[in-house]
Amino acid sequence: MVDYVIKTNNLSKIYFKNKVVNSVNMHVERGKIYGLLGKNGAGKTTTMCMLLNLTYPSEGEIFLFGKNPKKHSNEIYPKIGSIIETPGFYENLTAYENLEIIAKLRGDYNPFNISSVLEMVNLSQAKSKKFKDFSLGMKQRLGIAAAIMHSPELLILDEPINGLDPFGIKEIRALLKRLSHEFGITILISSHILSEIENLADVIGFMDNGVLIEEMSRDELFNRLDKFVEFEVSDIDLAVNIFKELELRENIDFTVNGNIIRLYSHLNMRDKFNAIFVKAGIDVKKVNLCEENLEEFFTRFVSNN
Repeated sequence: MVDYVIKTNNLSKIYFKNKVVNSVNMHVERGKIYGLLGKNGAGKTTTMCMLLNLTYPSEGEIFLFGKNPKKHSNEIYPKIGSIIETPGFYENLTAYENLEIIAKLRGDYNPFNISSVLEMVNLSQAKSKKFKDFSLGMKQRLGIAAAIMHSPELLILDEPINGLDPFGIKEIRALLKRLSHEFGITILISSHILSEIENLADVIGFMDNGVLIEEMSRDELFNRLDKFVEFEVSDIDLAVNIFKELELRENIDFTVNGNIIRLYSHLNMRDKFNAIFVKAGIDVKKVNLCEENLEEFFTRFVSNN
């Protein structure tokens, strides 16, 4: 039996007669990184806020660690760490001082825990540096440190890589993978940055207009990506005519963009097509066997649902 840390049944949220989250059935397995992927306004943040009891569902049910949070909130929510929107800290206090205040407010102050999480997020060398002097990536890592300081089993992160430069994104990605793989923390992360979810998540939930369209594993996603061959040719019109003539005998699926033809069928015949082009006097500059990226898949997937 699959152990789901998060499970929802027809979870919905209505604001002023507008259903911003519509009958979401989510399944987040223990120990996995689940990427909730969707454009801005898709309903990701509202869904997370309902999971964290920051806003109440209009319809549906939530189960966290197999239990109803309405009946077991005191047991459930101490097991969860979260970042919703930008983490808030005191600008003129150091990283250590900020975490010290949070720990004392929680009632679980332990100097060793603070030093440990600062080291875990690679901020131990900056623990005496004031928050106002932090880079955006450092601020995000301090936010994660605050969220994991009480050793949660589940981490819910809303757009933690938003606005980061490539180096900052790489740091957060490495940190989240470590938290999952080494410490067994289940992570639910939302993002509109498709490539980053592709590199990070074990399972991806595709959300659009408040609807969770589908959940799929990373392996399943890669199996469903369209494969195609790209021919870059010197005479695109002649190449298109050749394909059209061949298409009288075979159903050839292709598109044209500039001087590039994308072939979506008969991929194992690319050598034959290349020879036909060359024989017709077409200079074939490149022949590449390609795979669509997550952004292309997401666009195609959402438009078809």
